[in-house]
Amino acid sequence: MIITENRLERIAWTLRDGDKALEASATIHFDLSRGFIRAECFSYDGLMACGSEKGIRDNGHFRLEGKNYKVKDGDILNIRFNL
Repeated sequence: MIITENRLERIAWTLRDGDKALEASATIHFDLSRGFIRAECFSYDGLMACGSEKGIRDNGHFRLEGKNYKVKDGDILNIRFNL
């Protein structure tokens, strides 16, 4: 499941087991997959251990993945895209 949110709403999107980053981005919006560049990835457990996204980066738990990256349970993705 992917959860997206902004100040007005929170939406849960269902993924299939084995979906890749490109397929996950398409689940949210076709334009994300069409302009997909990379996925910034870290785990929920890593976030809880480090306390913040900055902590994730400082401790080396942040990674960039390509479109064929298999999304794992607990992953947090920020999709980089350009149209």
